[in-house]
Amino acid sequence: MAVVMLDAGHGGWHNGASFEGRLEKDDVLNLTLAIGQILKDNGIDVRYTRTEDVYSSPGERAQLANAQDVDYFVSIHRNSSPIPAQYTGVETLVYNRYGRAAEIAADINRNLESVGFINQGVNERPGLVVLNSTEMPAVLVEVGFINTPSDNALFDAEFNEIAQAIADGILENVA
Repeated sequence: MAVVMLDAGHGGWHNGASFEGRLEKDDVLNLTLAIGQILKDNGIDVRYTRTEDVYSSPGERAQLANAQDVDYFVSIHRNSSPIPAQYTGVETLVYNRYGRAAEIAADINRNLESVGFINQGVNERPGLVVLNSTEMPAVLVEVGFINTPSDNALFDAEFNEIAQAIADGILENVA
């Protein structure tokens, strides 16, 4: 059975991005828990970097995944831009565009596109600790722009479908 670690970005004192009182750390924790339940219902052994509003560093999150010998690491975030409503859509980040992580990222994006997000693609970010310090395929999903009202409306209206889309992208590769 595959073991997947889900990482709800930020937490505790670290809000992540914010917009009009909306906090990234809250959106991603709720979404991560929903994704985890879907994966569990499909027979996946799910671990979490956090299940409540606490902070640990990206390095600590990577170390936790490595110590628990998980098969896949999926970090959930919301994107932001310098100007509100400047950008829209989903983007999934990987260490490099080759291999299992890139396949998972592409499937997650495709599924989120079917929910209604614009697909901004799979992009390399080798400098991110949760991608370069994990010893398993790792992806970081940016689920819409928190400072784009249309992305927030979609996030709220299609929350369950978004959780299912991300879970399906994972399941297509690990089950």
